[in-house]
Amino acid sequence: MVRPFGMTTARRGRALLAVLALLAIAASGCGTTPRYLAAIAPEGEPAQPAPTEPAELVFLQADNMVISPRKVVVVGITHGQLDDVSLVDSAGNAVPGTYDAAGRIWHSTTTLTYDTTYRLVARGTGADGTTVEGSRTFATLKPGGYTSAEIRAFRGYGPALDGGTFGVGQPIVIEFSRNVVNKAAVEAALEVKAEPKTKGAWRWIRDDEIHWRPREYWRPGTKVTVNANLYGVDFGDGRFGQANQTATFTIGPSKIAIADHDTKRMHIYIDGVDVSASIADSWDPSLPGPAYDHSDGLRISMGAQGEYSSRGWFDMRTSSGVFVVMEKSPLVRMRPDLPKTDPLYYEEDVPYAVRFTSSGLYVHWADWSVYDQGVRNVSHGCINLSPNDAVWFFNNFSYGDIVEVRNTGKPGELTDGVGDWLLTWEQWIGAA
Repeated sequence: MVRPFGMTTARRGRALLAVLALLAIAASGCGTTPRYLAAIAPEGEPAQPAPTEPAELVFLQADNMVISPRKVVVVGITHGQLDDVSLVDSAGNAVPGTYDAAGRIWHSTTTLTYDTTYRLVARGTGADGTTVEGSRTFATLKPGGYTSAEIRAFRGYGPALDGGTFGVGQPIVIEFSRNVVNKAAVEAALEVKAEPKTKGAWRWIRDDEIHWRPREYWRPGTKVTVNANLYGVDFGDGRFGQANQTATFTIGPSKIAIADHDTKRMHIYIDGVDVSASIADSWDPSLPGPAYDHSDGLRISMGAQGEYSSRGWFDMRTSSGVFVVMEKSPLVRMRPDLPKTDPLYYEEDVPYAVRFTSSGLYVHWADWSVYDQGVRNVSHGCINLSPNDAVWFFNNFSYGDIVEVRNTGKPGELTDGVGDWLLTWEQWIGAA
């Protein structure tokens, strides 16, 4: 006997409880547990009712229903056992599934395909020995378009956050191929697992970009897994998730550089220890610049106040705040965002450059300003180091390591690279 959903007798009520249990399975995507069986055979009743109770098949999917491919297909039987269940698509391809231990519930174990018709056929035997059979034909939705996602170290050209080692400041960046309308549904499909467990939260940076950062810097050695379970998710405007994405990465040692505009010094902390003084031990006399005592930190020259350009006041100050290393290159062609005819325009190949903003701020080699370093700020915004210090910094700092800039009077911007740490935790989660 196959019953529809709207049953009203006491016996039909127990079948409805079974439907609710099956709904719970579909929502979780997990295997059955005793609590689902308890809904079919409530506590205090025998596991197998009296033979006078006829068996009933209960289908979660109704005929001609259109469902998300994320849904789990489920069929159950009351007062009996399932003998055979098959789920095939219109091409005759079988969808695998599994039974619970009692043989009373079957559910699919792989995701379905978009825009496909399926036929579910079930047969079971009741406790009274009678055979029950039933079927349902339904389809999966046809999206108006698809949205893809990439899990990255930072927007655009950053490396994939998969298989690498990153610094303690590295956020998780997910960039989407289109603007997301249904942000709540998309965010609900994102999962971060960390060992050891780490508190953090998602925040939308743009309509096509979301970040997850921990409340505090990652603990060195943390293993992180990101699951973007986006296949079948409704992104809004008729678009749906194209595929699931997964990434795993590891957090390396804590590396923090603190550059102070007022003191014109940079201190380097590795795993909480100030190692600035020891950097002088690796001094190479063949490189330009005089040797000096690093006990007070590395000598730096930061952004000058600015000058008038053809576009008005050209602010050269280095942005203040906590930034994350975005990339590094042994040679970068640098130029300001000014016309070539502007008196402040230049083009220069700069070696050993470590980038920390999208707008083009670097920590880099500056043999031309070694006698200004530690004395005055003369750069166009970057942090100048002596060639020796720049080589050391380049060799030791990488993606996700922290560059903190203090006292310049020019605040950094959240979207200028990876500015997640410019916000307090309360601001990040929207509580302030």
